[in-house]
Amino acid sequence: MSTEPSLKKNIAISTIYQVLLIILPIITAPYVARVLGPEQSGIYDYTNSIQTYFAMFAALGTASYGAREIARVRNDVRQRSILFWEIELMTVMTSAACIVVWFIFIALTSRYKVIYLVLTMGLFSTMFDISWFFAGMEQFKYTVTKNAACKLIGVALMFLFVKKQEDLLLYIIIITASTMLGNLSMWLYVPQFTTKVDFKALRFKKHFHETLIYFVPSIATSVYTVLDRTLIGLITKDKAENGCYHYTMQIINMMKALTFSSLNMVLGSRIAYLFAEEKYDEIKARIRDSINYILFMGIGICFGLIGVAGRFVPIFLGAGYDRVITMLQLMSPIVVVIGVSNCLGSQYFTPSGNRKLSARFIIIGAIVNFTLNLILIPRFWGYGAIVASLIAETVITVLYFRYCNGYLTLDTMVREGWKKLVAGIVMLAVIRLIDGRITSNAAALVVEVAAGFTVYCVLILVLRDTFISEIVLGKILKRGKSA
Repeated sequence: MSTEPSLKKNIAISTIYQVLLIILPIITAPYVARVLGPEQSGIYDYTNSIQTYFAMFAALGTASYGAREIARVRNDVRQRSILFWEIELMTVMTSAACIVVWFIFIALTSRYKVIYLVLTMGLFSTMFDISWFFAGMEQFKYTVTKNAACKLIGVALMFLFVKKQEDLLLYIIIITASTMLGNLSMWLYVPQFTTKVDFKALRFKKHFHETLIYFVPSIATSVYTVLDRTLIGLITKDKAENGCYHYTMQIINMMKALTFSSLNMVLGSRIAYLFAEEKYDEIKARIRDSINYILFMGIGICFGLIGVAGRFVPIFLGAGYDRVITMLQLMSPIVVVIGVSNCLGSQYFTPSGNRKLSARFIIIGAIVNFTLNLILIPRFWGYGAIVASLIAETVITVLYFRYCNGYLTLDTMVREGWKKLVAGIVMLAVIRLIDGRITSNAAALVVEVAAGFTVYCVLILVLRDTFISEIVLGKILKRGKSA
């Protein structure tokens, strides 16, 4: 079997999967938000944040490290087989240790014991998650198809059986079980890409040291991706606040997936391969094109969310989620900020072997975020957590940009960004103008989205932005004609 990956095919597959990840919450979130309500949703958000800490310790830095190492030796079946089993068996050992500690935690806790027991499946999901292997091989169809199928099954079960607030436990079972099933299903394809190895000759020590380098930024990142949810629950004692914050982040994560997740997931492995081949000019070109796309999507989504949040949230989530409107408007710039830092992290720092340096920057951001969380959450609740996250992510992005060795320059950012920024501001003004003239939420939302999208794209075209002239017209359409 040929294992030579197709970049265009992988981007298409990954994009389809990311679109699915966007569509499914659009379908399920309105239903779950109404059935469970803010408080029950908040309980899930809080308990899941606790389980996430254990999952991170179980995985260490395997996802990024494993994909990078496999990408470097993907053409050597014996070497990649050895690497696969060394990294995976190490993950099994760390996961087993975390599961033991997890059960001790459950025994000592006084609330949500049954929910925590169900969430144990999440740790087993981490133990057997080998998506990093297929990412390194750039064989995304094996991870995407199975995960997509399991998620669709989970959605169907959710609609069939989750009918009232008391079904929270059943909802959590469906969510965690479908994820675990998706991870287990990937093992069916391992024999196609590996050969037999001598398990007695496997060595784990070197990988443990390296994954710790990747693990440190994971822990640091958790300060502003997980700890904020935990602190909101501990400080405010308000389940509904956790619920509002949960859905705010769910919507933002959908936008992040649309903006950059599929792009960086695919190109991260390809650029690790290009670094090994010392094709530096091609790497710079790919990063430049990626930033162009990220700014086009991110700026449009940022100003679009600010404009339509007041109409969108009541329709999407129903009653009881008014605080999500302001949360969403405050959080929207993070799509652009994280888009830039994620691009540099995935396409430069990690594949180039500069993970230690990026870890320092992430730790600095984590310290900033944790400090601001303690100051702002007691006074401003979820709003404070959002401001803390924005500041911390901005600090990290500035540091990434400053130390990326010219792979992304200020000139590139200004050249690729200013026309998009102008288009975004005009789009927001048009949306606001329309908003004051229509009373119906549904009608206003449809008109605002259609008008905003049209204005943004037309202005990008009129201003001759490089996304249109170089990416769409210069590359995509020319390739289509030559195909």
